[in-house]
Amino acid sequence: MVMRELPRPRETHLLMRGLYDQPDRSRPITRATPAFLPPLPAAATDGARPPDRLDLARWLVAPDNPLFSRVMVNRLWTSVFGEGLVRTPEDFGLQGDWPTHPELLDRLAVDLRASGWDQRALLRRLVLSATYRQASTPRPDLVAADPDNRLWGRGPRRRLTAEQIRDLALSVSGLLVERFGGPSVKPYQPEGLWKEVAMLASNTREFVRDDGEALWRRSLYTYWKRAVPPPALLTFDAPTRESCVIRRQVTDTPLQALVLWNDEQFVEAARALAARALSRPAADDRARLTWVLRACTARAPEAVELDALVAALDDFRVRYAADPSAALALLSVGAAPRP
Repeated sequence: MVMRELPRPRETHLLMRGLYDQPDRSRPITRATPAFLPPLPAAATDGARPPDRLDLARWLVAPDNPLFSRVMVNRLWTSVFGEGLVRTPEDFGLQGDWPTHPELLDRLAVDLRASGWDQRALLRRLVLSATYRQASTPRPDLVAADPDNRLWGRGPRRRLTAEQIRDLALSVSGLLVERFGGPSVKPYQPEGLWKEVAMLASNTREFVRDDGEALWRRSLYTYWKRAVPPPALLTFDAPTRESCVIRRQVTDTPLQALVLWNDEQFVEAARALAARALSRPAADDRARLTWVLRACTARAPEAVELDALVAALDDFRVRYAADPSAALALLSVGAAPRP
């Protein structure tokens, strides 16, 4: 964390084979940009002072620097579509992948810069596009012609990250606390988990869960212990944050379904969502289930899906009518107030 530049920058030399303890004193290095990219602004190279971080920041967003806006567009495209126009966002150079649609990348990059770097406007443009709103179901002819979907002939299979999945569950259930800022919070987590890896004298050996609104803040505010990240988020491929990760690994495992079925946070959210559905002036179960699926997936259910949901609901009614104690145990999960 640099708060102020040194009056006189430290001398830096080329490292022999990259070894930090073997600098080549005969080959000093000064602050500059790569020769294949535009130079730093003139004010930073006039010799009156050494270039600093503010000069670097201005250089990044300068009109004659095409790299930053392209990288930003590709990152946002990746977050929406799962893959980027450049499939190697961590390597945006000659060693990386070539853009699938270079003209589109250039156009979006120019528009982003012209908008004053309005990322929200670009994200809105992407999610409202016909490309994003395509079904993710593969067609045999498209799979044969484009198995990797590099031509974007179908929608992305994976649309939400780990944090977004949890936040969506909180949102549709009505539990999400949409207050900005504040300290980190400690929502639900398996009991005793921190003790397994914490040192005896550690001040984070004991996990003390928060209460009230802190349980339902956005995942952005979740307290993150480096040695023990939140297990539910890890299950959905959230990185451990021990190092910078440009592209997340994407997996599909049975553990993810088990988290959605059994994790206290999701069971509580399901209960609150069911209460919302029952409070709606719907005509029957099919109408309520249609609303639930639309709230969770932003689409109407197909007939076969709705039939399966109705059948499952009937089975659960029979099961819990025969075992009231199991119904009470299910309703007792979580700290959210009961209707």
